[in-house]
Amino acid sequence: MPPIRDKFTIHSKAVVCQDVELKGDITIGAGSIVHPKATIFAIAGPIVIGMSCIIEEGAIIVNRRKEVMRIGDDNLFEIGCRVEAPSIGNFNTVSTKARVHHTVRMSSYCVIGAGVLLVPTDDQYLDDYTVVYGPAAEERTWSGRGKIQEADLRRKHAEYLREMLPKFNRLRRGEGT
Repeated sequence: MPPIRDKFTIHSKAVVCQDVELKGDITIGAGSIVHPKATIFAIAGPIVIGMSCIIEEGAIIVNRRKEVMRIGDDNLFEIGCRVEAPSIGNFNTVSTKARVHHTVRMSSYCVIGAGVLLVPTDDQYLDDYTVVYGPAAEERTWSGRGKIQEADLRRKHAEYLREMLPKFNRLRRGEGT
């Protein structure tokens, strides 16, 4: 296998800390925030991260497929989660220490609970508003109540991070080689 060529496209309005491990062809959209100690590996194919996503400490995002891994807008990847899903819609939350396998495709407004191991043997598509929880990765459907409050809270969270992260961390800018 040929060595992975690094190519980073980071939007000027994105906040990406210097202490982030990036490998491969990665595009980070406007307003997205990547905390220190996060890892993003585009091993086989590129990763495109949409606008206003938050990727917290210790989160690992990996693309092992040749196809482009597309992550939509306003997604939250919490501390220590690992995501290999090739397609992720908008406004999803992957909670602390959760793991999403490469056979899963997420639509929008999905929540993967803390510590959930979502590793199906066959391809699985999570419909809008799916909540996966518990040690057995049980599923239910969220009614959508409170999504406006959730969006407001996430926007304020991002505003706070955009202000505070640059005060205590060096930032990565523009193109990588």
